[in-house]
Amino acid sequence: MLESLRQPLENGKVFISRAARQAEFPASFQLVVAMNPSPSGHHKDGRSSSDQIRRYLSRLSGPFLDRIELQVEVPLLPKGSLSQHKTEEHSAIIRQRVVAARAIQNQRQGKANARLNLTELEQHCKLSPADADYFESCLTQLKLSARSYHKLIKVARTLADLAERPQIERSDLLEALSYRSFDRLLNYLQSA
Repeated sequence: MLESLRQPLENGKVFISRAARQAEFPASFQLVVAMNPSPSGHHKDGRSSSDQIRRYLSRLSGPFLDRIELQVEVPLLPKGSLSQHKTEEHSAIIRQRVVAARAIQNQRQGKANARLNLTELEQHCKLSPADADYFESCLTQLKLSARSYHKLIKVARTLADLAERPQIERSDLLEALSYRSFDRLLNYLQSA
């Protein structure tokens, strides 16, 4: 079932073939998924072996994961965090930053960064030579695909837009990489 989402995630279209007819429908959507990083709940709880965790995680294919831009691990809560009341940034302030970033994107290229094609990506998401080399070495170390590279560049461009920076900086690249927690977990399990 999940594998059937790959093409709509990539192209924003669904193709249905029945008998001698084919139909194409628009399918631009935002996919939000959640899963435990281990069959026992958390990979650091010590209740599952590395092999059990790898087998559990292998239910999601690499091509499917490549199409998920943000993979965020929710860490175990530290003791006392549920009883403490911290003042967090208000959602209205966050919304203002998002609206401003969208305005920057619309002014620069007429659409959201996630919708950029390869030509537009090269035009609007240039990296300094040093950052490009650094980023490529990070991707090689994490064994990420070209598709992941392009998605991460779009995420980095969005992070720069949220900070109202005209160029992508190394900090944007590092933050974009930090949102690939599934890849880091898989690499960790392979070395364990």
